[in-house]
Amino acid sequence: MPESSSPRLAPEWSGAPDGAFRPDADFTDEQLALALRHANLPILLGSLALLTGDDRWIEDPYLPTAPPDLGDHDTGGFEPELAERIRREAAATLRAWRDGSLEVADAPTPERLSRILSVMLAEQLPDDYGQLLGEEMGLYRRHSTPQVAAPENFRVAIVGAGISGLAMAIRLQQTGIDYVLIDKNDDVGGTWHENVYPGCGVDTPSYLYALSFDPNPEWSSYFAPQDELAAYWRALAERHGVLARTRFSTVVDQAEFDPATAGWTLDLRSVRSGDIESLSATVVVSAVGLLNQPSIPDLPGLSDFEGPVLHTAQWDPTVDLRGKRIAVIGTGASAMQFVPAAAEDAAEVRVFQRTPQWAMPHPLKGQPVDGTAHWLNKHVPFYLAWYRARLFWRMGDKVWRLLQVDRDYPHLGRAINKGNDRLRAMLTAYIESELADRPDLLEKSLPDYPPYGKRLLIDAGWFRTLRRENVDLVTTGIGTVTTSGVRTRDGVDHAADVLVLATGFKSVDVLGSLTVRGRDGRTLREVWGADDGRAHLGITVPGFPNFFCLYGPNTNTGHGGTVIAGTEMQIQHITALISAMVDERFDSIEVRPEAFDTYNRELDAALEDTVWHFGGTTTYYRNARGRIVTNSPWRYVDYWRRVHQPDFSEFITTRGTVTTAQESSGGAGQLTH
Repeated sequence: MPESSSPRLAPEWSGAPDGAFRPDADFTDEQLALALRHANLPILLGSLALLTGDDRWIEDPYLPTAPPDLGDHDTGGFEPELAERIRREAAATLRAWRDGSLEVADAPTPERLSRILSVMLAEQLPDDYGQLLGEEMGLYRRHSTPQVAAPENFRVAIVGAGISGLAMAIRLQQTGIDYVLIDKNDDVGGTWHENVYPGCGVDTPSYLYALSFDPNPEWSSYFAPQDELAAYWRALAERHGVLARTRFSTVVDQAEFDPATAGWTLDLRSVRSGDIESLSATVVVSAVGLLNQPSIPDLPGLSDFEGPVLHTAQWDPTVDLRGKRIAVIGTGASAMQFVPAAAEDAAEVRVFQRTPQWAMPHPLKGQPVDGTAHWLNKHVPFYLAWYRARLFWRMGDKVWRLLQVDRDYPHLGRAINKGNDRLRAMLTAYIESELADRPDLLEKSLPDYPPYGKRLLIDAGWFRTLRRENVDLVTTGIGTVTTSGVRTRDGVDHAADVLVLATGFKSVDVLGSLTVRGRDGRTLREVWGADDGRAHLGITVPGFPNFFCLYGPNTNTGHGGTVIAGTEMQIQHITALISAMVDERFDSIEVRPEAFDTYNRELDAALEDTVWHFGGTTTYYRNARGRIVTNSPWRYVDYWRRVHQPDFSEFITTRGTVTTAQESSGGAGQLTH
């Protein structure tokens, strides 16, 4: 069996080989007692169940109630007397673990993991969810490693040192495979290095926005700011020794495959000097992602504006916004963060809105994480892993059904199914409560499309900000940009000192910044067209051997959660293919056209049942012809099953000059990695 499909505990305190987080058993009785007073009781019970292997922690009377909202539900609904009993018994158990008198339980089965989380949340999780949970918790190994040493000339070139490229580099570092990481910037972090606009931060819970095998136990807040995210990724690169193999301030202009050598030649250009050089690699991994190229709107007169014009993804921190009149074009995720921050210092902020956004409250948005939580994460076995697992389910696959169209739903149009309609009612009530005394703003701010038709945002104070005296929301279309501001189609001039483009990215122009030339000389752009990228599992493309995409076409998880989870699944798939190349001495590996076509037919059929295909609004998910290019229709667990272990019958491999067609009944189809 492949290593990645065998449930094997990586005990967090015994030096797990793939870097799983290890709690520290060095603490006093007093420190433990103090921390347990503030512990999340459902998470604490789940931790004790894993540590001891004893079912009593997940049976009556230790059965929490369901969380009433998106908060942490620390009390679990327990009465004070029972809560105190849980803390006392937990203290005794954790002291025994610290002192070495408690024998740690054997690895949990996937079924047990699903059962424990079901009890913790008072809802039934899918029976087949446990294996994925174990990987996300760092308990089961999920990546493949070659069984023999790679040839001396075997090298992987990773293009892009953002989240996915850095994670790929760390996994290759752990396997001992030679690689080079290349990025146009002068540091790692990708979007979290580049996006430095005021208010910038993550709108996914911080604890989800981290690698499963090296999470951060000490986030300062539940939704971390940009500088802290950038520091986390930089620390990862330093801790795992990636920087020594990274080429910064270097652009990859082209990557070309040579059938004669079964290798790639990359044309590199120095950002500083402009010097050109070539680099050879056996494998190329594109980690440039979908959110790489800022989208600049085609507005008449934009170049005539005499003040600073700033895209949120290309921010100039030297521009002082204090006392300025700011015109903001766009109302998406970056505007949701920027406008409340800018309104604190600017004389005036005028927002030009094309489409209103659904935004939901989160009880932990803007809240700091206290030191007690940090202590529990660092010292209680499985505590941090369970915290992340709860978020993974609640912010991810739990909400997937809300995005699936019910063709028989009687109110199809305002919503796409019953649950989606309930969500619409809840969000509507929230917006109405935020704008209760401003009917003019309410009319402008209530969307007329189903929730999730566009990305559902976490409210960062947007609606309260719109009520400020120095903020104005304009819904009349823009006619032209003038030298001194914006003129709307009704002929009204809106003066501005600074123009801010919160207009997102060219997400459907997949790999638009990189020319990739395949086996027959055609480029990916020629194969795909300008905005219609397709790949098998979002990873491989026929005609492009030894080339893999991370965060490629149709891999964005539009129903929630975190892009990092999907990226790690893709890395798992890619490392299995690379391991096969090393162990079997394959010169090349390439997805079969028929496998590619079959997958994309299944993909298109599944997308037809989603809220994005239903339409009703413009969105960066779709190209000019209406095809959804960025988003995946699958649940995390569905996609994980597809990528977890490659089906080698779907690939063409070569050794030397001999092409070996792998069949599902033998050959590489039975490889174990």
